Amino acid sequence: MQKPPVKIFSLSTCGHCRSTKRFLEKSAIAYDCVDVDLLQGEERKSVIEDVKKLNPKCSFPTLVIGDKVIVGFKEDLIKEALGL
Repeated sequence: MQKPPVKIFSLSTCGHCRSTKRFLEKSAIAYDCVDVDLLQGEERKSVIEDVKKLNPKCSFPTLVIGDKVIVGFKEDLIKEALGL
C-alpha cells in the first residue's frame, strides 16, 4: 500500500517540530518540509496564509498527511494517518 504524501510546516527552532521530523525519519517516511521562519517576504506571507487555511491558530508543527491535518507532535495520530 502506498503511503499518503506528508508535508510539514515547521519552525527551525521548534522542539516539537524536530521531534516530528525525527519520528518520521525513524519510521522511514518521506516528507516535504517547509521551515516557515526561514522564509522571507512574499513567500513567507503566502506560506503563512496556506498554514492558516489548514490550522487557523497557525501553530507548529502543522502536518498534512494525505487529506488529514495534524497540529503538534501527536505520535498516535501521525501513526494512524500513515497506517503504521
